[in-house]
Order: sequence, then structure tokens, then C-alpha cells
Amino acid sequence: MYHGRVKTAECTQIKTFEDLECWKECRTLRLFIAKQIIPALPKDERYRLGDQLLRAARSTTSNIAEGYGRFHYLDNAKFCSNARGSCWEVLDHLITGNDEEFVSAELLAQGRVLVDHAVRLLNGYMNYLKRAHT
Repeated sequence: MYHGRVKTAECTQIKTFEDLECWKECRTLRLFIAKQIIPALPKDERYRLGDQLLRAARSTTSNIAEGYGRFHYLDNAKFCSNARGSCWEVLDHLITGNDEEFVSAELLAQGRVLVDHAVRLLNGYMNYLKRAHT
């Protein structure tokens, strides 16, 4: 079991998925969607585009948590890959919202930064998982 030996940049021991920097960044992305994007959408789009956005954003953190609970590094990496795909899905929905004039260019730019950072952290964690068992 590798979870107890993972260290973050601050040298904090990882005891739960909540300690993972990639999970924290995906949580920030999820909260951005829930608190900044969804309220900015027109009422009818909150149940169309908003629902898709929120599902994809929630999927980012839930996949990391589920993978962490699997304990086998290949399973964990697969769920992190799913979380990474959900990050890109969030970005695609934000682009769609901007194209259809529901999401401002400023909010889209903020979302791009959050997605990029989350994906970079996920890639780093997935690389760690692969290196730790080779």
C-alpha cells in the first residue's frame, strides 16, 4: 500500500484522498462551477448545460476518491485518468457556454486556468503512481 508514503510539495504525509493536491485542485474547479458558473447561467440553461457542467465537475473529485480507495496503483491511475477526462469535459462545456453567450470570456479564462492546473497535478500524480511501482 503506497498511500502512506506519498509526499506533497509541502512534505505533508498523505493519509486520505483529501490530502492529494490534485483532489484539492479539482475541488476548487468543482466549487468554481457550482458557485460562479451555474448562477451566471440563464434559468433554463441551469438544467441543461448547468447540469452537464456540474456532473462533469463532480466527477473529477469523485473519481480521484474512488481510485484512491482501490489501493492498487493501476486502478488508481485509471480513475485519475477518468478524472482528467472529466476536467477536459468541464472545459468543453465552458467553451460551449461561451460560444452560446451564456458564459463570459472572463469566466471561461478562469475555468481554463483551473482545468489546466488540475490536469497538470493529475498528470503528476499519475506519473508518481507509475514510477512507484516500476
